[in-house]
Amino acid sequence: MSDALDVLIVGSGVAGLTAAVKFATSSEKRGLKVGVLTKGELDDSTTRFAQGGVAAVLGSEEDSVDLHLADTIKAGDGLCDIEAVSVLVKEGPKRVQELISLGAVFDREPGGNFLLAREGGHSKARVLHANGLATGAEIERALVTAVKQTVAKVYENWTALSLEVDNNKVVGVNAIDEKGVSVFIRSDIVVLATGGAGQLFSVTTNPHEATGDGIAMALRSKAYVADVEFIQFHPTALFHPKMPRPLLSEALRGHGATIKDKNGDRFVDELLPRDKVSYAMAKKMEEHDVDHLFLDATELNDFAVRFPTIYESLKSVDIDPSVDYIPIAPAAHYICGGIATDLNGATSIEGLFAAGEIACTGIHGANRLASNSLLEGMVFGARLVDAILDGVTKADSTGVLGTLAKNKYIKELNLNFTQITVDAVNSQLSNSQLSKSQLSNSQLSNPQVNPSQLSNPNAKSEEIAHLRSDMQHLMSKYMAVQRAPEGMSYALTKIKQIESKILDMKVLTEDLNAYVSLLNLITLSFAVIESAIVRQESRGCHFRVDFDKKDDVNFLGRIVHK
Repeated sequence: MSDALDVLIVGSGVAGLTAAVKFATSSEKRGLKVGVLTKGELDDSTTRFAQGGVAAVLGSEEDSVDLHLADTIKAGDGLCDIEAVSVLVKEGPKRVQELISLGAVFDREPGGNFLLAREGGHSKARVLHANGLATGAEIERALVTAVKQTVAKVYENWTALSLEVDNNKVVGVNAIDEKGVSVFIRSDIVVLATGGAGQLFSVTTNPHEATGDGIAMALRSKAYVADVEFIQFHPTALFHPKMPRPLLSEALRGHGATIKDKNGDRFVDELLPRDKVSYAMAKKMEEHDVDHLFLDATELNDFAVRFPTIYESLKSVDIDPSVDYIPIAPAAHYICGGIATDLNGATSIEGLFAAGEIACTGIHGANRLASNSLLEGMVFGARLVDAILDGVTKADSTGVLGTLAKNKYIKELNLNFTQITVDAVNSQLSNSQLSKSQLSNSQLSNPQVNPSQLSNPNAKSEEIAHLRSDMQHLMSKYMAVQRAPEGMSYALTKIKQIESKILDMKVLTEDLNAYVSLLNLITLSFAVIESAIVRQESRGCHFRVDFDKKDDVNFLGRIVHK
């Protein structure tokens, strides 16, 4: 049996699984062979951590797609692609209904109508939840069930290493299987849906696996990547040593919870977009010289019934929200930029598509509106399938990629040193002698490579973990809610030194995944820092202490890496 595929989807969050299900249910007569590759288990993604819900206009007389569009554009602070946002809000309700048809169950009122919540930045209540605040887990459950029943091949516990590109056309993915063996998977179409990069930071709501793999792979393959300086910090993450930081959903604030300082005083409108709330909190923490603030939910009725997931999380750390103020602090949550795409999810490399948090569709601009992320994955995960089934392999002149193709951007940065990470990964695998030209179909299904060939006792997993922690603390100190030029330059210098240390390693097979993840984080950190240095203004979730105002004259546009 051959592992050569027609379509390989890398990632198992809402975008990747939506695409996989739609391929399986739409392409039977076309005979496409579709595979899904994920670095963990199929249901082990950032999606399952999503509490905020899905924002969609589902027939409410008080709401409209125009209002949803306006709220999204306002939150994006001048950088949203209006055409992309229009696609999102218009197609979103249909995708929600499709998900329900797959078995997803959303909370309803006693009369049967959807129980809708209002969250930060939304002018109306339009956010659906499942089982209180377990929305991501419910969406993941429904999609995983459908994928297991329909997809031809599932690669669980595999790590994607790099894209194989020939003459600007993708031809497959180099990966490591669950045994540490290097394998090339040939595929005419590759869909990157690997999710976010919260692990750039020491304090994040994202799981350990959120290491920016797909964006780093795209950078190394010279695909256009844009807007990566815009990293959203969720204002109300539980202040606790537990990682990832438990998320205290915006739905709490929509229900009436308030943010208070150490004196018990309220100082911010809790229903502003996340960037503004996080910035107000950072300033207050700096003013009072403290490392956290408080969420007051003591006036909320039926907390345990309305928010069972959060209630159990708080209970596990001995906090009773009915009587205790909840300690909170901003935590890295979502990367608003990523691989530049058109409105079909096509990228600047032929045959390569991207969807979900990994993609820069232009929807989020400089700051994501709450609960638009799951919706984006559902909408654009489905759109790229329709395009591929129609024979599309190249991007058109729509969306962010269309704008960049017309040279309408602020500056193009060329990260030449990212080639170092390509060479590093290749050197770790060089003993395997595995290449496209050497792989027959039988080898693809049963590769004859001895994992011990990759072994070298010079590196230990503890050392890799230590270097990863050093990088994360640098990013958290100098690249979080507030950024200063000296700090950013210092972080860049120190992270380059960390890269030099890891490049000198020869890793054991069992450490290879951790090694690759750190290299991906380092690659992406370079792009994030350099973009933030270039953007000499404060916009959305990028705040410069030396340029604390928005500058539409010089910076109303995108910074792109190629």
